[in-house]
Amino acid sequence: MITDLPSSFKHTVISDGILSACSQSPSKVAYKHGQNTRTYHELKERIDSISGIIHSFQIPMKCNIAIVASNSIEYMEIVLAASQLGHPIATVNPKLTANDIVSICEDAKAKLVFVDQKVASLLVGRNIRGVQEIIGIDNEMETLIAQTECPSQLPTIKEKETFTIPYTSGTTGKPKGVLVPHRSRALTLYGMADAYGCFSSDDRFLSIAPMCHGAGMIFSLAPIFFGGYAEIMDDFNPELVMKTLEDEEMTGFFGVPTHFYGMLGIDQSILDNCTGSSLKTIISNAAALPQSLKEKIVKHFGEGLLYECYGSTEGGIISNLGPDDQLRKKQCVGEPFPFTEIKILNNDGGECGPNEVGEVFTSSPYIFNGYWQKEKETQDAFDGEWLTVGDLAKKDEDGFLYIVDRKKDMIISGGVNIYPREIEEVLLEHPEINDIAIVGEPDEKWGEIIKAFIVFKEEELSLDVIQDFCSNKIASIKIPKIIEIIDALPRNANGKVLKTELRGTKA
Repeated sequence: MITDLPSSFKHTVISDGILSACSQSPSKVAYKHGQNTRTYHELKERIDSISGIIHSFQIPMKCNIAIVASNSIEYMEIVLAASQLGHPIATVNPKLTANDIVSICEDAKAKLVFVDQKVASLLVGRNIRGVQEIIGIDNEMETLIAQTECPSQLPTIKEKETFTIPYTSGTTGKPKGVLVPHRSRALTLYGMADAYGCFSSDDRFLSIAPMCHGAGMIFSLAPIFFGGYAEIMDDFNPELVMKTLEDEEMTGFFGVPTHFYGMLGIDQSILDNCTGSSLKTIISNAAALPQSLKEKIVKHFGEGLLYECYGSTEGGIISNLGPDDQLRKKQCVGEPFPFTEIKILNNDGGECGPNEVGEVFTSSPYIFNGYWQKEKETQDAFDGEWLTVGDLAKKDEDGFLYIVDRKKDMIISGGVNIYPREIEEVLLEHPEINDIAIVGEPDEKWGEIIKAFIVFKEEELSLDVIQDFCSNKIASIKIPKIIEIIDALPRNANGKVLKTELRGTKA
């Protein structure tokens, strides 16, 4: 094993890439959030000052800190300040309960916690074990910035070291800290620039996804990593998003299916004037984009824009379906992302043939380092260099990837494997169905039967009507035997349905 590196070797570190962009166009506006803006020069100055704040607490090198806040320019400044000091930062969902926030911060062994005003109010009177200081972003941090300078010498950060620790959504269990290295995310940014064509210094990107999650973080970093411009939103207002895309001449946008449903559901008179006329790229990720919704996006914004990528917090972006194939390859998530290998394995460990369903394994330089202090879970996720997060998929004859479902969401009825997503795609074609989730309901005879949780648009339909709609579209064993009408499906911040909350629910 080669351990000696040439003198010219430079580690691939996120903060270094950002600081390089800052030196190229210091007077250019990098970020906007509401009425606040930040030039590249101001961004660098503030990153250095916040580094001074963190350094002043004399936290041992490589010890974790945390941030619990909504999207803001300050959020990115704190993350980048921690990055250049070598402190991994746990990015905690601010919409969690106080108990969950405390639990995650303690699990991460965070020494410092940055919080916005809303989270600060939520945590009043709460003690977080091991935390030296809770710093308010909206007031205390600004006071400290005026009094603090960057440390005289910054440490050398190695690319294999941890950049951020996002916590998994917990759709199937207790959230786990995902150790994301600098190299993984820096190389992902270069892959994105190649794949999507909307991250040059001339591009303008709208960032609305929560920064506490992997996708929200990477799509907020990418524009400024390459010297572009990003406008940040801390709340999802579909009408405002559509108007901003149009009025601010945005060239790139990332959203999850929930966002697109909301955006295309606003008043038609507004939609007609908000076609995203400057857009070069629309990207969807985090949850499966139903084919019917893809068709609506293409119809409204036009052809040649929409990309759907598949990935995970652990594996980064794994595959990508380009605009030319969106309507040709239905319910597909494309081909491997640059520098990525994908294989589908059956239960015996053999590689699946075309259209044979198996478990997805991936190998790439974007993969995480493991789960924070969870050695067994880390070992279970890997087979040598190959990573799995338990998704089931198949490849067609052309090598295109189709995600069938989560392994843990698969239903077994009468000994037959049933994949909920197939049924959901069929039912979403009905004009009166707004949203749907399929789960298995325990049954003495069949083991499990199909239950549908349905959000209707206006008219509520009976079980007979639903079953009649499904007939001749899917096998009879896959047709729902029970339906439950629900106002809204429980989802996490990434838009993924929390099926664990639906299973066992009694109508």
